[in-house]
Amino acid sequence: MVDMGELKFRASGLIPAIIQDAENGEVLMLAYMNREALEKTLQTGRTWFWSRSRQQLWEKGKTSGHYQVVKSITADCDYDALLIKVEQLGPGACHEGYRSCFHNPVEFDGEGGPAAAAEEEEQEPAFDAEEVYGRRSSRILDELYKVVQDRRVNPVEGSYTNYLLTEGLDKILKKIGEEAAEVIIAAKNPGTEELIYELADLYYHTIVLMAAKGAEPGDVFSELKSRR
Repeated sequence: MVDMGELKFRASGLIPAIIQDAENGEVLMLAYMNREALEKTLQTGRTWFWSRSRQQLWEKGKTSGHYQVVKSITADCDYDALLIKVEQLGPGACHEGYRSCFHNPVEFDGEGGPAAAAEEEEQEPAFDAEEVYGRRSSRILDELYKVVQDRRVNPVEGSYTNYLLTEGLDKILKKIGEEAAEVIIAAKNPGTEELIYELADLYYHTIVLMAAKGAEPGDVFSELKSRR
């Protein structure tokens, strides 16, 4: 058995924790714990983490209801990382509505080496950053919109998205106002990590508003394009 004193927390006071589904072995998420978060996890039997963007403790599922019931905690051979097996309550661990936070495949065909890559690069047209990044940005918003729409048609018990849609327009608008205020506060603080986190929350709630009102991300893209 590993004692708390044997764990090697980083200079920041944090230790990475890989969260895995105890039943099927699926990796659900990666988060960070400080000593207090780990102690609360051990005391409550539910996962607690340290938010690097908000600089505060948070209990997984406190807002969404998607709690993680801890089944086991194991340290790696260097005592500087944790593997936590859990029972995931609700539809998933990801705030975007997915079962796992790891749902963005990286393109890799598994064939060829440096020479093949160089040959392929010569045959490709010049990289158009605006086109590529624009396409990827619209794709993730479209995917998120589809998840929200699916929640409308196929409600999931404990889903935060279903909670918002059930509560109705006033609740959604209230959350957008709160998230907009948090974006403003984050923008006044140093760095961009917190700002990006809060903007993601605002994007999500805006997507829920679109679904509630019958608008689509493509409608917004078309309007922006017409203004260019």
